[in-house]
Amino acid sequence: MPRPSPTAPSKVSFDQRPMLVFWEVTRACQLACKHCRANAMAGALPGELTHEEGLDLIDQVAGFGRPYPILVLTGGDCLLRPDIWELVAAARARGIPTALSPSVTPQLTPETVTRMVEAGVNAVSISLDGARAQTHDGVRGIPGHFAETLPALRALSEAGLTVQVNTTVMSANLDELADVARLVKDAGAHIWEVFFLVHVGRGVAEGAITPEQHEEVCHLLYDASQYGFVVRTVEAPFFRRVVAWREEGRPAPQTPIYRRLAARLTELLGEPAARVRAQTARTRDGKGLVFVAYDGEVTPAGFLPLPLGSVTEQPLAQLYRDTPLLQDIRAARFTGRCGVCEYADLCGGSRARAYAASGDPLGEDPACSYQPAGRVPASVGG
Repeated sequence: MPRPSPTAPSKVSFDQRPMLVFWEVTRACQLACKHCRANAMAGALPGELTHEEGLDLIDQVAGFGRPYPILVLTGGDCLLRPDIWELVAAARARGIPTALSPSVTPQLTPETVTRMVEAGVNAVSISLDGARAQTHDGVRGIPGHFAETLPALRALSEAGLTVQVNTTVMSANLDELADVARLVKDAGAHIWEVFFLVHVGRGVAEGAITPEQHEEVCHLLYDASQYGFVVRTVEAPFFRRVVAWREEGRPAPQTPIYRRLAARLTELLGEPAARVRAQTARTRDGKGLVFVAYDGEVTPAGFLPLPLGSVTEQPLAQLYRDTPLLQDIRAARFTGRCGVCEYADLCGGSRARAYAASGDPLGEDPACSYQPAGRVPASVGG
């Protein structure tokens, strides 16, 4: 979803307000994606926030004060929430920037796209998890889904909406990432958001790539950010370290995987002609973003399922600002390699992956291959 300029320093204190509030408006979804955090299902779960509770949550988002966070209405499939348009209207009436993250299903019709425009939706994100039907459809669990996704992306872009393509990196699509970049550009998308797998929900069944491959992909994403669209990552804050290195003039790794993907990117899109548009805002789970589940339970992020409290019992701003865990995350009070890393503030590692790997949300991120200059105390791991 839209964020500050990749190069401009943020004027907003993430101690006081997030940049993004993700609200899982429903768990209902007609897809069965292998990496789904939510284990989404066909119908809504009991306990879903009511319409009135949803309106109160929107007021709580406004309660952070201006500049308001961006409210991302996600799911499941947000279009399966019966009152979704009333919720969008309520947020827009309060001046809250609002984004939708729908699934590509029969719900996403031309009329729906028109309604998004008329409702003042700021941005829409659609998932594309491969450059071939076999790959994408295999991840999404629906034959023919790839053939429906590409026209949907073009229709959203041609309607004048800000379009974001979400791609999850996994072993099944690693070799297709350059080809996905071409599809992003061809569709007229404005943002490519690349998610690095965390083993939560259905994602436990999917094999993540190695730390070295994570590093290689980050260098490829830096290259891809020079083709006219913004590139940013989810659960891969070490991408910001890679961007800093490349901006300093450090070379990309000349490994077989990187060289093959980089060569394919140039083959498909030519030599880069645009400025670097790599997102480097210093956010992480619980710093700059917060997640509200379908039932109002607040967690630092969708893939960090540590309950902080409920918006039906405490104001969202209070939970975000005053929860000790989030204060520790924002202050970079980490252990292991992340605790001694000189990039702790710029990066800080994936808190969700640290928790999934060790049970410690302040632990080190095992997907990062970087060995910091600082010495890790034996008492907090290696």
